[in-house]
Parts: sequence; C-alpha cells; structure tokens
Amino acid sequence: MKRVHGKIRGGKALLLTAFVAVALVLGALMLFKYSERHEKPTAQQQPHPAGTIAVSLFFASSDTGEFVMETREIEACGSDIAPCIRKALEELANGPLGDLSPTIPPTSTVRSVQILNDTAIVDMGRGFVDGLPHGSSAEMTAAYSIVNTVSYNFPSVKRVKLLIEGNEATTLGGHLDLHKPLEPDYLPGRKEG
Repeated sequence: MKRVHGKIRGGKALLLTAFVAVALVLGALMLFKYSERHEKPTAQQQPHPAGTIAVSLFFASSDTGEFVMETREIEACGSDIAPCIRKALEELANGPLGDLSPTIPPTSTVRSVQILNDTAIVDMGRGFVDGLPHGSSAEMTAAYSIVNTVSYNFPSVKRVKLLIEGNEATTLGGHLDLHKPLEPDYLPGRKEG
C-alpha cells in the first residue's frame, strides 16, 4: 500500500507540475497578445515628414481693410522651409474661404522661393503684378500680405525680397519701394514708399 500512495503522490506532483507549466505558457501568450493589442503604433521612418501643418494667411477685412488671419492646412515639409513658404503663398493666391477679401490676385503664381540668411527671396510671376488693382492701398496690401504670411509662419525669416519674373522689382505699381527687402507690417497702408 505504501507503494501505491507513493505512485499516486508522484503522479499528482507530475500532473501539478505539468498544469503549472501549461498555465505559465498560456498566461505568457495571453500577456503577449494583450500587450500587442494595446501597444501604440510607431510611425515608420519616411524620407519626408507626413501630415500637415497649420499656417495663418493674411487676408483683408471686408469692412476695415485691416489684416485678418485665416488658418489653412498645408503639407508638412522638412528642414528646408522654402517649399512650405511656396505652399502657403499658393494658398494665399487661392483667396479666403470666409467673408474676408483677397489680398493678391488669383492669377498670382509663385515661381520660386529661396532663403538667404534671414531673408526669403520670393519670385512672383507676371500675373501677380498684372492682376493687382491700381492704387497704393492695393499694392501695399498685396505686398504686406505676402511678407506677413511668410514672416509670421516662419519666424526665422525676418524680411522678404520680392522679385517679378526673376528680376529685381523697384515697385509693383509705382507706390511701394521694393529696392530693399520688406519687414512685416501688420497694419496695411501704414508704410509709405
């Protein structure tokens, strides 16, 4: 009888050990599956940043003519901000979405954007100048909506030099002196020549 009890005890111990081993394996598998489900996905490395960024565009108030910002989403860019500046200015040419007034003609095209130290050199197409209404107010509003949009969204840019068709522009319509780069001015019409 002692032999039978020893075999029973040995069998129970073996069965208990097998049960614990199976329970540990199943528990580990369940824990792995649970952590896999609740793990935050990691973004894969991409050569260009994915997603969009918000930019503030400077349009004119229909009532007062003062600058009012409207936010748009543009495609994000990397450390080279020139493509982002170009996209922001293209959105400016698309005009406002709400009750604001456009500041540059819809025929405006951005030929190129270059960054030189703290200055953005923006080369606009001929449609920008040809589509502007006559008068100093329209000229200044157009120029400063570009300068303000660029400087506000890209703080490393302190000034903007406007070119037309790759050439130095002395003025857009005879009123605003463009010999030197322009600094932002959030009150249109305040700066003369």
